[in-house]
Amino acid sequence: MVMNTGTCEDPPGLPRDPIDTVVDPLKRFLHIEAASGIVLLVVTLTALILANSPLAERFLAFWKIPLGFRIGSFQMNHSLQHWINDGLMAIFFFVIGLEVKRELVIGELQDLRQAALPLAAAIGGMLVPAAIYLFFQHGAPGERGWGIAMATDIAFVVGCLTVLGSRIPGSLRVMLLSLAIADDIGAILVIAIGYTASLNLTALVLGVVGIGVMLALMQIGVRNIAVYLIFMVLVWGAFHESGIHATIAGVIFGLLTPTKAWVSEGRLGMIAQKTSCFLQGEGLTTAKKRYALLRDMEVAARKSISPLERFETELHPWVGFAIMPIFAMANAGVTIEFSDFTNPVAIAVMLGLIVGKPTGIVVFSWLAVRLGFARLPKGISWGVIAGGGFLAGIGFTMAIFIASLALEGNLLDAAKVGIIVGSFLSAIVGVTILVILLPKPSQNAA
Repeated sequence: MVMNTGTCEDPPGLPRDPIDTVVDPLKRFLHIEAASGIVLLVVTLTALILANSPLAERFLAFWKIPLGFRIGSFQMNHSLQHWINDGLMAIFFFVIGLEVKRELVIGELQDLRQAALPLAAAIGGMLVPAAIYLFFQHGAPGERGWGIAMATDIAFVVGCLTVLGSRIPGSLRVMLLSLAIADDIGAILVIAIGYTASLNLTALVLGVVGIGVMLALMQIGVRNIAVYLIFMVLVWGAFHESGIHATIAGVIFGLLTPTKAWVSEGRLGMIAQKTSCFLQGEGLTTAKKRYALLRDMEVAARKSISPLERFETELHPWVGFAIMPIFAMANAGVTIEFSDFTNPVAIAVMLGLIVGKPTGIVVFSWLAVRLGFARLPKGISWGVIAGGGFLAGIGFTMAIFIASLALEGNLLDAAKVGIIVGSFLSAIVGVTILVILLPKPSQNAA
């Protein structure tokens, strides 16, 4: 017997306000990023310990294991590390593309006035570190690594903010998140433009055609995810062979993902009400009608969530707790020697992160406010902006990724040492500044 807990006229569910569309994804994002930052830190320390232990040779050789396949005359044969960096990280960049589109459509970056400050900060936080790096490496073998110090690792940044707890104002969290998203856009452009050595135009055209077909399928209403997955794999392969880094395909897929749900909340409510009436014993007694109604309810519930929200929600934990740690394990393991700390590449990276990031963020933010393009958020001083600027100097994931594209051999090892040391010092200085400047949370008397 079905218990009737209400009538079919009862209003379904809780009401939602427009602000919930922005706040809910932000809460999920910050929660996952904070936890994944801790996991990433543990994995990084583990990789460093293994790379400097008696197991170092086996550990480093494991990531060089060749893996591949052949289809007729076509073959792809690469190391395990390459498949992680070019294949698995394409999913990471897909999620970045989703986050960028969300911020551009419904987030802080949709309003140019609101976005002016984080955009200015991001531009300064990319240009100044690159300039400092080139100042020390211009004409040297490590010159090509100019993009390494430009990136911000939002997982570690949010982890640091979590340590500070409720004393961090919400406006600072939103600004740093928006800055990191804008920073990611810059890093994507750097990878696409700065680290494309040569182009295979035939493969590139095939990739562009594949994207065009995906757009056409969206226009005619094809919603079968399997169809799009097939084209995603084909486009990824075309980009991989074109000379443009394959992860850029992931970003494009994210930007193409629709932000509008197929089934409106109103229609979902009507279908849910009809289903509720049936479950309470009102009509639709035949098995065929019952199946059709429940099937409609299933599809409506799934399609009432936009593809962007669905993919971001489902993939974000996988990226934070699986893909990024695997990438860190495969790339952060470097045999550290004392000479690496004095290597010019390591010094240039460290200075770019520790000095360039906060300097660029503060100076460009100040200029944006001074010129009237932006305004300083309420409750945030320039000292707090500087503290956030130091936290933005935690490069790590994206910095290591760019370093692996730009450098190799001893230069790559030195760059990784610079990234790890520079990120660690940036975190310490940033947290210290914010602890000193931000007021302690008020204690209510019992």
